[in-house]
Amino acid sequence: MDQLLMNKYDVSGIQIHDQGLANYINLTSYINLHTGGRFSNYLSGKKNMNTIERLLNKLMRTEKWTGKKYSAYKVLSEAFDIINKKTKQNPVQVLVTAIENSAPREEVTRLKYGGIAVPKSVDVSPSRRLDEALRNICIGATKASFKHKIHIEECLANEIILASRNDGNSYAISKKEEIERVAASAR
Repeated sequence: MDQLLMNKYDVSGIQIHDQGLANYINLTSYINLHTGGRFSNYLSGKKNMNTIERLLNKLMRTEKWTGKKYSAYKVLSEAFDIINKKTKQNPVQVLVTAIENSAPREEVTRLKYGGIAVPKSVDVSPSRRLDEALRNICIGATKASFKHKIHIEECLANEIILASRNDGNSYAISKKEEIERVAASAR
């Protein structure tokens, strides 16, 4: 018998359609999402870390949530419950679809020729694509709940659902489209 993620959600039937991200989205099921930096000394350590735990760690990057992993865990658990009620789907599958939709494929870097900086469009590595997608999902949720009456759980659930539907109202999707639009102009 396989363990369930958060003691609720089965991750055995999750499908990852983006082949570039398939090696980097790690959905090994743990009851406790706290590795304590176990993979930080390895070269590709983030690849071995559970993607849900990485989302949890990204949630803790704001002033209110810094270092409060249990509070962030409760927020994520309640957001997954809201996603499950609204979509009638496995929230882990909805999150994976949101990550696939909100991960930018190309971005701009600056090259120096003499004393002139020239923008150049480059492809994004799968690891960075995953980082950008998780970061933008969390930033979108915290921005939506800041100085509003909507709780962070609902904002996170809405952000994940909108990103999974590839909706332009999602912060992560709009950020991805902006990055790719700038990269297209720098080709």
